[in-house]
Amino acid sequence: MTELELLTARASQVGSLPVARVLPSRPHRTVGAWCFADLMGPVDLPAGEGADVAPHPHCGLQTVTWLFAGEILHRDSLGSEQVIRPGQCNLMTAGHGVAHSEESVSRAGGRVHGIQLWAAQPSATRDGGAEFEHHADLPRVSLSGPRGKAEATVFVGGFAGVESPARRDWEIVGAEVQLRGSVDIPLVATHERLVVVIDGSVAVDGTAIAPGAHAYLPPGLDGATLEAADDARVVLLGGVPFPEELTMWWNFVARSREEIGEAWQQWSEGDSRFPSVASPLPRTEVAPPAWFSG
Repeated sequence: MTELELLTARASQVGSLPVARVLPSRPHRTVGAWCFADLMGPVDLPAGEGADVAPHPHCGLQTVTWLFAGEILHRDSLGSEQVIRPGQCNLMTAGHGVAHSEESVSRAGGRVHGIQLWAAQPSATRDGGAEFEHHADLPRVSLSGPRGKAEATVFVGGFAGVESPARRDWEIVGAEVQLRGSVDIPLVATHERLVVVIDGSVAVDGTAIAPGAHAYLPPGLDGATLEAADDARVVLLGGVPFPEELTMWWNFVARSREEIGEAWQQWSEGDSRFPSVASPLPRTEVAPPAWFSG
């Protein structure tokens, strides 16, 4: 039996959405290049309320939005305006700097459920230009065995022989796996990975993981068995361990406090590093980091 490291997410709040913060965690600040993961909802918004995150800046990372229910409108300082729905991937590369908002498409209410992910950019690309891409059609792969079946949608990287068209600056993988019964899934031995339970109860190599929990699997494994008595869903995140030391604060991923302080000051002063977003929401302002002296 594989020795799993079982972890529990921390409750938090982003705008009007309750979230469970999976990454960063105390034992694992990164898994591959994945450095941030928030499970959003599930929450049923009443009519008149929206799931809005006002314009805010990013640098040194890629954001990946993946929904299980609902729809969200992405706007950014590149001029992008894109609605995302379940089964589609929005990926924004921040590079040296970008700003964006995430807004409700309507105020009719309804369920919102998804995961918001960041992948740290390596030094080779983190000061490059910003980009946005939307992928409405993503590769799927079916896995089956004598006692179960699964279908995976691969939104970043490669999994089980299929490859997502989404950009990646580091060797990572992100996939949604829906399953019932017992299924063997392939893993890349050089990767570390997280299995995040979204719906149902799942056992990984015989160890049960309840909804809201997740399991860390270290490098060295070339496969694992997922088992669910009823319909279940997990998100598999992984990648080659990221070798660079990160400094993270607010919405910035950098390498030092000095870089963070500079990014905060440029955002607060309206510097061209973070252009404006054509959003009806007022831009987000926060106090400087505690160490910042100006």
